[in-house]
Amino acid sequence: MSSETQFQELRPTLFALAYRMLGTRADAEDVVQEAYLRWQAAAQDEVRSPKSFLTTVVARLALDALKAAHRKRETYVGPWLPEPIVEPLGTQHVEMAESLSIAFLRVMESLSPAERVAFFMREVFDAGYDEVAAALDTSEANGRQLVARARKHVQERRPRFAVDRERQSKALTEFLRASATGDPARLTALLAEDAVLYSDGGGKVRAALNPIVGADKVVRFLVGVSRKIPDLRAEFVDVNGGVGVMLFTEKKLHSVLTVDVDLQGRIAGLYLVSNPEKLPG
Repeated sequence: MSSETQFQELRPTLFALAYRMLGTRADAEDVVQEAYLRWQAAAQDEVRSPKSFLTTVVARLALDALKAAHRKRETYVGPWLPEPIVEPLGTQHVEMAESLSIAFLRVMESLSPAERVAFFMREVFDAGYDEVAAALDTSEANGRQLVARARKHVQERRPRFAVDRERQSKALTEFLRASATGDPARLTALLAEDAVLYSDGGGKVRAALNPIVGADKVVRFLVGVSRKIPDLRAEFVDVNGGVGVMLFTEKKLHSVLTVDVDLQGRIAGLYLVSNPEKLPG
């Protein structure tokens, strides 16, 4: 098998790893492209495992990019959400869907760059501790500690419910119908009491500057938005391994919305990305 074929077969996995670490498609593509150049320059006969080699290269590159991005996000206007990966409904693979969800990637933002790399390599992409250590330029013992620390942190903060496409689709359908009526009581009934809405405008468009906590406050925010933008049209799509909607004003894409749904079918988390730099072109 040629080196080109080997790389192309691994490209989806490499992109999946880079995107989960960085949260933006362009940055992930840049990392994968740089990994390709390094792969082309490597002495192929000395590479025992192409997957291990390329995973380590991508992790190292993503770590450098993540450190730079981490500093920028400290001054980001309002809540920062990942750039949504949007595809036609039914086209996304559901494998590893939880680790791709907007809710899960938001939790990962609370980890240090090294913890994030260690967690994804080991827990999601099943890399060996030797590979984790190589990517982070540290000892295996320290790599194990980073993974353990990240795992504990994620278990404490991870979304309460795994991605469930059927529940998401049903909840979003009812949510959109209720939103169209503008009836606060009907909307409130669809939300968990402690529901949280994250609205990412990045300072580019109007959005809430802080997470909105509590069903009543979320509904007041949503009713206010519907009054200012009364003719939003929704189109169901796949968003980061789950079901979401693109919201349009006339022919212009306004935002992308996805939700977490609890075991009773109530919406527990809403993730609204309106920053035009993060919306699909």
